[in-house]
Amino acid sequence: MANGTVKGGMIKQAQNDKMATTKDGVKSIKQLVFQMKPQIEKALPSVLTGERFSRMVLTAMSTNPQLTECTPNSFLGAMMQAAQLGVEPNTPLGQAYLIPYRNHGQLECQFQLGYKGMIDLAYRSGEIISISAHEVCENDDFEYELGLDEKLRHKPALKDRGAVILYYAVFRTKAGGKGFAVMSVDDIKNHAKKYSRSANSSFSPWSTNFDAMAKKTVIKQVLKYAPIKTEFVRAIASDETIKTNISENMTDEPDETLITVDAEEIPADVPPANVDPETGEIKEQNEGDNEQTSLM
Repeated sequence: MANGTVKGGMIKQAQNDKMATTKDGVKSIKQLVFQMKPQIEKALPSVLTGERFSRMVLTAMSTNPQLTECTPNSFLGAMMQAAQLGVEPNTPLGQAYLIPYRNHGQLECQFQLGYKGMIDLAYRSGEIISISAHEVCENDDFEYELGLDEKLRHKPALKDRGAVILYYAVFRTKAGGKGFAVMSVDDIKNHAKKYSRSANSSFSPWSTNFDAMAKKTVIKQVLKYAPIKTEFVRAIASDETIKTNISENMTDEPDETLITVDAEEIPADVPPANVDPETGEIKEQNEGDNEQTSLM
């Protein structure tokens, strides 16, 4: 898919039509999704069909109307990143999310991997045979040791586990290698302050879904030491990016994120409003959800 064809054609036409209102925005982006169906089908792995993926995207739009207010370029960029990585956007699986964010003074769509999406990509890399993340509570039996003879042991308390004090992630490779990373709650909070532009916002997922963000952080940490291929590293680097240039290799496109945190910040990396972030259960269905289910 040539960049000039996409950006100079359908996207430029949508902008020239000045479909700026919410109603027109829905029409504009939906039209672009349907027009890009051949490109979507080309990018998707065999386990996903273009029809099913398109329905997921349309359901995301109906669940979160703010997505329809995003610039068409950024929405298509986030959508194509999900398609090329083969992860389902804004579904109870928690693999990835299309998130509206205030960027460069306008509403744009950011692509974000969920920690479950990272785990799935790790398995697909072919090198990892086991990877997981867990929380450690104050009444659990837990110990770990670093050095030449590293070890980690965790026996959760059967009841009254207490408050969460640590998070850790572990992996094993098909070659017999293994590794782990441990971070305290304070470590993770400090990481968020340092690397997340929206960590201090009251709308931030660090406030609304800290557990999922903590697991995502510690998984990223442990994967730094895993023997993984460059392609997988590039896929992980796509997390929390905004890209408006559409190409056959979205991982090669530069991130255009310049998020300004203010009182009107729109939350990022959180599941749709009708999905429980902990269980993945859909709290209530709408017509778009029913359409998606019938095609899965």
